Order: sequence, then C-alpha cells, then structure tokens
Amino acid sequence: MHKKVLVIGSGPIIIGQAAEFDYSGTQACQALREAGCEVVLFNSNPATIMTDPGMADKTYIEAMTLEKAEMIIEAEQPTHLLATVGGQTALNLALALDEAGVLEKHGIALLGTSLETIRDGEDRERFKQKMHELGEPLPVSTTIETLDELDAFIQTAGVPLIVRPAFTLGGTGGGIATTVSDAYEMARRGLEASPISQCLVEKSIAGFKEFEYEVMRDEKGTCIIVCNMENIDPVGVHTGDSVVFAPAQTLSDTMHQTLRSAALRIVSSLGVVGGCNIQFAVHPTEPTYYVIEVNPRVSRSSALASKATGYPIAKIATRLALGEGLDDCVNPVTNGTMASFEPTLDYVTAKVPCFPFDLFKGADRALGPQMKATGESMAMGKTLEEALQKAWRGAGIEQAPLYPTWMKRADANELWQEVLAPTDRRLHACLALIDRGLASRSELEDKTGIAPHFMAMLETLVTMTKSTDFLTESNMSQAKRLGFTDAQIAAISGITMGDVKELRATFGIRPVYHMVDTCAAEFESTTPYFYGTWHGKTEVKASQTRKVAVIGAGPIRIGQGIEFDYSSVHAVRALQQQGIEAIMINNNPETVSTDFTVADRLYVEPLTLEDVTHVLEAEGCRDVLIQFGGQTGIALAHGLEAAGYRLLGASAAVIDQMEDRDRFYAFLDEIDVAHIPGEEVGTTAALYEAVDRIGFPCVVRPSYVIGGKGMHILQSEADLARISPDLAYPLLIDLYVAGRELEVDCVTDGQTVYVPAILEQIEAAGVHSGDSTMVMPPVETSEAHQRQIDTITKRIGQALTYRGALNIQFVLKDDTIYVLEINPRASRTVPIVSKVTGEPLIEWATRAALGHSLKGVLPVERKQLTGYAVKTPIFSSLKLPGVDPLTGPIMRSTGETLQFSPIPVVAERFCYDATTTRVMARPQIVYGEGWETFGEVPLDATIDFQHVAVLFSHVPAEQVIREAAVRNGVHVISEQHLARYYQATVDTTPVPVRPLQAHTKEELPL
Repeated sequence: MHKKVLVIGSGPIIIGQAAEFDYSGTQACQALREAGCEVVLFNSNPATIMTDPGMADKTYIEAMTLEKAEMIIEAEQPTHLLATVGGQTALNLALALDEAGVLEKHGIALLGTSLETIRDGEDRERFKQKMHELGEPLPVSTTIETLDELDAFIQTAGVPLIVRPAFTLGGTGGGIATTVSDAYEMARRGLEASPISQCLVEKSIAGFKEFEYEVMRDEKGTCIIVCNMENIDPVGVHTGDSVVFAPAQTLSDTMHQTLRSAALRIVSSLGVVGGCNIQFAVHPTEPTYYVIEVNPRVSRSSALASKATGYPIAKIATRLALGEGLDDCVNPVTNGTMASFEPTLDYVTAKVPCFPFDLFKGADRALGPQMKATGESMAMGKTLEEALQKAWRGAGIEQAPLYPTWMKRADANELWQEVLAPTDRRLHACLALIDRGLASRSELEDKTGIAPHFMAMLETLVTMTKSTDFLTESNMSQAKRLGFTDAQIAAISGITMGDVKELRATFGIRPVYHMVDTCAAEFESTTPYFYGTWHGKTEVKASQTRKVAVIGAGPIRIGQGIEFDYSSVHAVRALQQQGIEAIMINNNPETVSTDFTVADRLYVEPLTLEDVTHVLEAEGCRDVLIQFGGQTGIALAHGLEAAGYRLLGASAAVIDQMEDRDRFYAFLDEIDVAHIPGEEVGTTAALYEAVDRIGFPCVVRPSYVIGGKGMHILQSEADLARISPDLAYPLLIDLYVAGRELEVDCVTDGQTVYVPAILEQIEAAGVHSGDSTMVMPPVETSEAHQRQIDTITKRIGQALTYRGALNIQFVLKDDTIYVLEINPRASRTVPIVSKVTGEPLIEWATRAALGHSLKGVLPVERKQLTGYAVKTPIFSSLKLPGVDPLTGPIMRSTGETLQFSPIPVVAERFCYDATTTRVMARPQIVYGEGWETFGEVPLDATIDFQHVAVLFSHVPAEQVIREAAVRNGVHVISEQHLARYYQATVDTTPVPVRPLQAHTKEELPL
C-alpha cells in the first residue's frame, strides 16, 4: 500500500522544545522517503533544515493550529500521520485531530505509537493507573482538575509538593511549592497551562537521584536500551537544566538492572512502537526507586542520547513505525550490526545547559522543575572531568582558571546562595568554596544532595590546580586528561600559553581523536564522527584531498538560534557539491549539523580557539569558513588568522572594520553612504563627553555581540547615570533615530552583488530586529527608497573586501536612509529569505567565499513577489520569571514562525499555535497607561487575566503586571506600531494553506 504520511513538526523554538526536534524531524522525513513514502510536512518554523523544500514532497509552513491541520489534511488526504517526532506540539495536535473526529473522517492511521499509548503516557491520571497496574512505584500523588481537589491532597500530604501539568513540555506551568499559598498559585497556573486542565500533584521527592533511560521498541515486542543518563542534580531541577552524564555514573549494577527491567516492562505494557524516554528517581542510599515520567515519543533527551552514542534514534524509530523490526534494521554507524544491538560506550559524554540570564538583569536564576535553558553544549572524554570541562567551555562559561573571576572575591554567603538556590552557577560556586577552603566536600554533599562521586570529581579539579609542580610531564599529562586547556595551565603556572604549548611538544603530549562507533571498538566502523581526548592513540587518518572546515554556531542561545545551523549545513552541502571535503566542528547535540551523515568529517568539540586549532592540525586543514556560525565563528577570526589559517571570504580586518565605529563610519563616508552620528569610547569620562556631543536619545552598546546584549536606549541623563556603573568598555555610542528599520541579506563576490529581498520591520526602530515582526516585500517603503537600498547594498558589497553572505540593517527617517549595521556573516533571517524566494543563498555565498565569480550564477534582478511573507517572533517569557516581556533593543525571542499571505496583515501573527488560539479567543482587551485609544478595559487591580486576550502596556511601573499577564497566557503588546497591526488583524480570516513548493515555484500565493 502506498503511504502518504503527514509529519507534524514542533513549531518555533521555545525553551523546552528546541532544535532537537529539527534533528529528529529531519531524520524521520529522510527515513520515510527512503522507504518510498510520500511525505507531507506541517511545521511553522522557517529557520530549520526540516522545512527546506527538499526534505518532504510537500512542506506546509503554517500556524500549528487545529484549523490549519484540518486544512492540510483536506488538501492532501494523507493515509498516515507521524506525530512522535515533533515534541509536545505534535502530540497535542494529533490528539486534537482525533478528538475532533478528523482522523476517523479521513481514514488516517497513526504510525508507530498509538494515540491510546500517548494518552497513557501524557494523561497524568491514566499514567498513574497504568503504573499501579504494573506494580511500578510512584511518588504519593493525586490528579487534580480543580483547586478544591488540591485542598484535599494538601490536608493529607502537606508541603512541599510538585505540580506537573498534563500535556505540556519543559515543565511549563509547574514547579515545587514549599508553602500552601505557593501550591494554590502553582496549581492554578498549571491547570491553565494544561490543554486538558489537569495536573499531577505529588509529594516532593526532591533529593533523590534522577536517571533517564532511552528505550526503543518494535511492534514485535523487541526492546533495547539505547542509553541511560544521570543528572548531576538531584530531583527538583529539570533535567533540561541539569548537567547530565551518559552513561549513568553512580548506579549500582543491581539498581541498573532493576531500572532497565522496569523500563522494558513499561514500554512493553504501554505498547510503544519507536522511541520512548523514561525518567526515574532513585534514593541516594536505599534500594528504592520511583517512576517520574514517561514520554512516549522522541524527546529532548533523545537527540542527546543519539549524539552521545551515535545511534540514530529518530531514524530507527521511524522505520519501526513503518513496521520494520529492530532485527531488520542495520545500524548505520557500523553498517555491520543490527539496530537490536545495544550501544556500548568506552567514553563519557557530558551535557551542560546554556541559559539566557546574562541578557536579563533581574532574571530569577534559581532552577527548579520548570526548564529555563535555551540550549546545551555536549562534550566527550575518557574521564568525567575531561568531558565536563570541555562541555563547560563549549557553553562559554568563564573558567579563571576553574570558576568565574567574580567568585574569587565573593564572600561565603554569596557563594552559598548560588549553591542552595540552586542557580545555574552552583557547580562553579562549589569549586570556589572548596578551592578557597570555605566549605568541605562532605558539607557540600549534605547541603546539595549531589552524589559524592560527582563532588569528588569537582574536588579532583581543585586539587589538580594546587599541584606544587604543575609543569612536570606527568602532571601536565594528568591535567590534560582532566580537561584543562593550555590557557588554564598557563594561568595556574604563571607562564604564557605559548610556553605551555612548547612544553607539551617537548613532552610529546598531543590531543588524539577517537571515533564514536556505538560498539566500543568491538566491531569495525568507518563512521566519520570523532571526539578529542588526551588518552591513547588517534583514530583519525587525514585525507590528502582539498578540505574546508565549517565552524558551527554552538549551543542555541537567544540571539543565535537554529537559523545558524541551517546556514552551516547548507555550507557543508555547497562544499561537497564543489568536490571539497567538508569538516564540521560543532558541539550542539540538538542540531542537524552534528548528525554524522551530514559532513565528510564531524568533530564534536568546543568552539574555542584552542580546541578548533587542534582539530585543524589533526586534519591538516588550512581553510576555514567562519561566516555561517554566527558570532561564535566571528569570535575566532583573529586567533585563527594569527595561527596561519585562511579565513575564506572574510578576514579579521574586515570584521574589525565593521565593529570599530570610527573605521565603520570612515568606510561609509568613503563610499558616500549616510550613517547616524556615533563614536567609540573607552572610559566613563569619554562616554559622558560623547553623549554630550551626540545628544539624547542615544544608543549605547558593546562591540562583537549578538542579540543586542548590553544594549541600552538612553532618553536622559538619569538613564545614563543609572546604567553607567555596570558598563564595560569599549562601547559604541550612536544617536537614536526613531524611524522605520529595514534589512537585507545579500550575496557578494566582491563585484557582483545580489539582493534577493528587503525585509521591513513593523515595529519602530529600537525594537531588536530578532524580536520584530517583519514583512516581505515592504509595505510602507516606497519603490524609490527600495531602489536606493539596492544601490547602497551593491555599493557596500563591491567596496568591502569580503565575499559571501552579508547582512545590512537600515533605518529610514525623513526621506534619508541610514546604514545602522553591516554584519559580515550569514544572519538569522537567511533561512527565511531563502524559503520565501526559493533561492540557494548559502550555496551562492559559499561559492563566493571559495573565490568563485558569481557573474552569470546570480539572478540579474530580484524576483517580484506577488504576495507577502510575515515573520513572527516567538517568546519564552513564561519560562523566565523576573524578565520583563517588553520588547526593546535586547533580543528576547527564542524562535519565529512564518506565514505566507496575499495581504500583509495576518491574524496568524497572534495565533501561531493551539495555545495562542485558545488565549486569543478570550473576551477582554485590557490597556495600561498611555494606551487609552487601543484597549477596551482599563487596567486595574480587579482584572482577572484568565479572561484577557491582549494587554497593551509599556511603562516601567507595570512590569510586575505584565509578568503576571504572561503567566496567565495573555499576549502582551508593548509597541504601538505592532498594536495598530494587531487591530488591523481583528477582522481578518485565516490564510488558506498552500505548500512551500508552490510558493517558491510560483513566487508567493494570491
């Protein structure tokens, strides 16, 4: 039977559901097409590889709502649905389709795990009953659908307790309640967050150790454990926010066998077909365990387990969903063993989460059951210490030489606050307390609940730094095997990095690279997937062909998301099309770029100068592409050039020229392009003098950052006085011009410059472009001004000593077009422009960077779009208490959606998933101070936000109210141009669906 499969993706990147579902969804689409299925993809995220037109036969980039899903099913008439590779979004949509009778009406069968199994895993009451039937232990708990039911549980169980909303992800709406009032507030929020208004409330078992098991099962009942993982934090910190080791480190063999048997029993009883993630809590000293949660789908941890072991969980799970058995599937890593062989590891993998707290002053850094991390860094090593230190530096965490500089001066109380909260900085605070003699290891173990094995690991690192003879051959070798860099050793020893490197060479201490093969070298493998270590002999044999290394973007962060992985993957493909061996260096386990089948060689290593140059030396590679890895790649420019490597397309000098305000403005003056008055300053005194010259309002920001980090718009002397104590120099000062922002992503070979599209920002200048609503083609900008932007762009592209992808930002004010910024790299909007126009921008940019002429390759004129494409920013404000959901110069959004439309005003800007659809149907529109002409109901203390759809608010005094509104699902609008856009959408109807392939073939839909 011919199968036409509808694959539901996960939608935009949000905290708790990030790039891992692009990876799993991409693998699923590949597996389905390899099996001869026709694939229809439904996903609203334009930044992904998954939504490239070549990944599926039909790709629908549409809002993730039931209404849109029904439209797609009506248009495509699929025979099957795959809902287990798109996170919670896909599961919830599949259940909604079933409950609405859509699946039955169209005769659509679910592939893999059944809807009943999904309900058994996700519905808290059904899950509880299923575990009781199996005799599996659960924490004392109850399922509630009203606050009255909570009251009865508190009477018997008391507090603390944990609230877990049903059918949510990343712990949304949940948490640990330590007081009765906290419990009621948390339960109220949890019931609102759950699409079925249900929460599991359980007596807290905080302090137990937490483990995860990744399980595969086929329809014949064959099961394997792919991997187990252990959180360094005890139960109470969300696994997405914890440092995680694979395989588990502190389980006794008896307990491992107990949990393994329980995991296999659970997936078999539930009837899972494909992948499943099970979380267990284990008593730290007694042979007691509880089942915490079962995810009957490919999960966030599945991507980590896949990359940690090399076992492609999503691809195999999809094949199992099609009816194949584990004994029928060949393991693509070894190409000799079957997928029913459980992976074996002869190394340790560490995952370190990355948080956005440094962007937001006042954010609550305390960790709990609700996830706050935006991404993660992965590293492998032969020791715990080696893997952890590599993952730390891959996450960009300061180690000076072990912990951040400020912790050297902090008093004991300040460090203990970090440890006991706990915050994201708790482990480094433990290092500081041990190093400074302010706490003993046993004291920290008692206070934190962190296992002695892991605390001993931290103590080992401290002990190593106190070695009296650090520079002997044995001590240096030991330090490298514990993950210390040359920079750390130099700082500890008081010598230069160059001296350390020379000394290492004298001792013959060099990094080696081992293959990830799933079988601990028991079977022969040729997988081009490597990690670096300082143990044993290297398994890398460098080829003699021409090769280029592509520097990836590292962990997902606010300001640097999945769109840079899109560019990295396309750069690899472009190199391969030119017959060049492509080497990918990246450390993000969630992404497509770290799939070992993408590049000719994959190295999962930290993206630091030292680690990257070690890889380049091992491969004998001299050419490097840094322009596709966001600011991560740009930050390596000087070091790589100084070490003798060739940066293709972009030099460090050009990067400096665009960041140094004096040189930047001199460049623009030379080519007769208008710019805003501004300068660079190095001291507080110079800052005040510059502000006197430039005047208010003005913009203050650091150089070499992404996402608007450290940026401020100052309206007065009071604003300047408020921020000046916290500033770090040098800084850029520019006059603030409140005009209309526009943006282009172009391609240049130094002579031929092509501008595929101009993006127009709805919100006024001052809202970060990543947080703005953007429309293509422009609506308010005249044809004359658009031609002027084309002219300026081509002038810049020809004058700049640069080849590749170039991003330029403009502001239009009073008939003058000013250039705000030139980014000599691919930007976050490249995937959107590529998908809207159907043009291979990164392929062209890569060819240009290689030195090829693009004359005759690039179109002579830009496509005339006959419709519109609207980019919507998506925020994770609910996950970040203390962060004001107010748009401004610092980027806050974590992802985006895209909507094609015959008109530029689309309701999907505000209804981009089922949750927002539900919220926007509420009856009240509330306005705060200064918004009297926009709302219907004035803001006051009696407002019940559970009945509010939209709150218009921007004044600082209303921050707490805005945060409360977000917690209740309200859409907060803080910018007047966007408010007017919202008003224009009120009477519009959803845009009819149409596949991306039709858009790009016939430009945009009418």
